[in-house]
Amino acid sequence: MEHIENDDRFGGLTVNKGVNQPPVVNPYLQRRKRKPQLSAGDLVEGILKGDITTLARAVTLVESLSPEHQTVAQEVIEKCLPHSGKSRRIGITGVPGAGKSTSIDVFGLHVLKRGGKLAVLAIDPSSERTKGSILGDKTRMEKLAIHPDAFIRPSPSAGSLGGVARKTRETIVLCEAAGFDNIFVETVGVGQSETAVHSMVDYFLLIQLAGTGDELQGIKRGIMEMADGIVINKADGDNIQRAKLAQAQFRSALHLFPPTESGWSPEVLTYSGYFELGIAEVWDMIDRYFAFVDANGYFERKRSEQARYWMYETIDEQLRAHFYHNPDIKRMLEEKEIRVLNNRQSSFTAARDVLDHYFSM
Repeated sequence: MEHIENDDRFGGLTVNKGVNQPPVVNPYLQRRKRKPQLSAGDLVEGILKGDITTLARAVTLVESLSPEHQTVAQEVIEKCLPHSGKSRRIGITGVPGAGKSTSIDVFGLHVLKRGGKLAVLAIDPSSERTKGSILGDKTRMEKLAIHPDAFIRPSPSAGSLGGVARKTRETIVLCEAAGFDNIFVETVGVGQSETAVHSMVDYFLLIQLAGTGDELQGIKRGIMEMADGIVINKADGDNIQRAKLAQAQFRSALHLFPPTESGWSPEVLTYSGYFELGIAEVWDMIDRYFAFVDANGYFERKRSEQARYWMYETIDEQLRAHFYHNPDIKRMLEEKEIRVLNNRQSSFTAARDVLDHYFSM
């Protein structure tokens, strides 16, 4: 493009031509070829051999919303089911900032030193606005992330905790089939995530903090009743005495609750995840629990109850999906929503009309 400044009228003024802009796309960039989709048989074969890459690809199919992927995933799960069930499933929860990921890092290393393999399934909170998720748990599990016998899989909650919980349970089956005999499930630490995780693990560990205000604020009846063990983190330095005080308060609070179904009396311990103090004691407590529930038969009974629970949860989820994905129902819901917003019909009668139409189809 010629510049008007180079015209003879503007003697002595010259504007040089600009440099040609480089292309936006790197001409040397080579597109990576997409890996071919493995069949259900190939996935199962790789999982049973303990191949981490194949396991990760199978978990991706489990988490996918694609009907085609779900068909393959369910076939893989069915074939892996006979090879599952031989692990310790441990749920770990606590308020954000309690040190769950750091604790899992040191707990995991302690478990791996005793032999076996460890899978960590972390449900990561998603943004309600963008639906995005950091999935940063691996950054806080520095040692486990590079350990050859550890598998860390963060999953975004994406606003649908029930769906994520079901997929996490299915992932547990795949991990067990791949030879992982210890499964950690970390919760987002808020809302009903604890209830969902409690329904798929054998032992539920509650991590608490001391010295951050009124310790009794952390004593909530629902979560306390679910906990099989409570540990006070960051019991180091100047915080040791506060941790001991919180330990005494939690022990007193536990006496107010009715006996647990297992007959086990939850214990309260202190430890420091950062300085790796008291880790062996925490794990000794968990060992005592498993020995106790193995002896009285509660372990198998709880596994059976969980399997039944997830059968009904899956039915509920499929019914909801079938209802809301029906084209006639979608159209009718839009019409009824307009009537409700314009105060031409009540919410209850609108819902009844939609349901009556659905059941008559």
